[in-house]
Amino acid sequence: MQVLFKIVRQSQNTGPRIQTYQLDVEPGNTILDCLNRIKWEQDGTLAFRKNCRNTICGSCSMRINGRSALACKENIGAEVARLNQIAEQSIETESASQDRQKTENSALNALPGAPPRATAPGAIPEITIAPMGNMPVVKDLVVDMQRFWNNLEAVDPYVSNSARKIPEREFLQTPEERSRLEESGNCILCGACYSECNAVEVNPNFVGPHALAKAYRMVEDDRDDQTESRLQNYNQANSGVWSCTRCFYCNSVCPMGVEPLDKIGKIKDEILERNDDQASRSIRHRKVLIDLVKKGGWVDERKFAVMVVGNFFRDIKGLLSLAPVGFQSIKRGKMPVTFEPSEGTKEVRSLIESVQELESKSSKAPKK
Repeated sequence: MQVLFKIVRQSQNTGPRIQTYQLDVEPGNTILDCLNRIKWEQDGTLAFRKNCRNTICGSCSMRINGRSALACKENIGAEVARLNQIAEQSIETESASQDRQKTENSALNALPGAPPRATAPGAIPEITIAPMGNMPVVKDLVVDMQRFWNNLEAVDPYVSNSARKIPEREFLQTPEERSRLEESGNCILCGACYSECNAVEVNPNFVGPHALAKAYRMVEDDRDDQTESRLQNYNQANSGVWSCTRCFYCNSVCPMGVEPLDKIGKIKDEILERNDDQASRSIRHRKVLIDLVKKGGWVDERKFAVMVVGNFFRDIKGLLSLAPVGFQSIKRGKMPVTFEPSEGTKEVRSLIESVQELESKSSKAPKK
């Protein structure tokens, strides 16, 4: 089958441009196979990273049709099938806004790493390949990952037992203890989650999902003796777990099933278990949110900002910061006088209490 490869090319001193290559390929060929052929047969100047080609080293991570993935893992057949599925969904959802949508799609498809474009029936499939996001481009598909590695180092991703007496033999773990580290231990540091992270894009201080997934491994490892200091470090409002926007992209693109978002949530649970609502605004935000939903089925926004930002009328500076928004809300009739609980409040409360009870039992259970 014929396939067009639209590769975003650039260097540190030039802007991005798209160069098109056409190949005759087999459906089972991987994207990396095709990139190798382009470099060997058509253009030796094309730059990209690769290593062992066994889907475990993570070197060949790049954006393939708008999503970060390993080039050695994705194959042509599956990618074309995904394009066709998108095309079918596009036809099904076609409506009166078709002209406007076409304009938006054409603008999106002009951007590096844009989402895949629906392929017309009978047309040659197009696969767009771009460098990973949130990292400066060195050349073509090669990015500078220095900040990625620095952020990983910032969470101290090493088991520490410095406070323990050195034993006569190594620290041993049971199969059950080791199984708790399975998912986070599978991270190959490919950078796919970091590339797609919205929080990293808007907040350069956020360490990223890759670092926090590794951080959770240290928290869960029974051999480590720095849990409390680690949690204090990960509790930083601007760089730690509370900067995560929970967009789910890190989970969706991870090639190893590490599920970084889930690990960030588990670190948050550990922090919430050890602190009350006066510890920080981030912790208060979570606890107040749960309490208000538990009481009324949804958030009573009349109280939410006052309780979180104003700290239950304790933080005068925080209360004053709410004044402009509050006055505008009242002026435009967006501040309700009364609050009506939702019809399913009892069911919501029951679900929250059940989850809290299960979490409490789980946290009190001794780790074997």
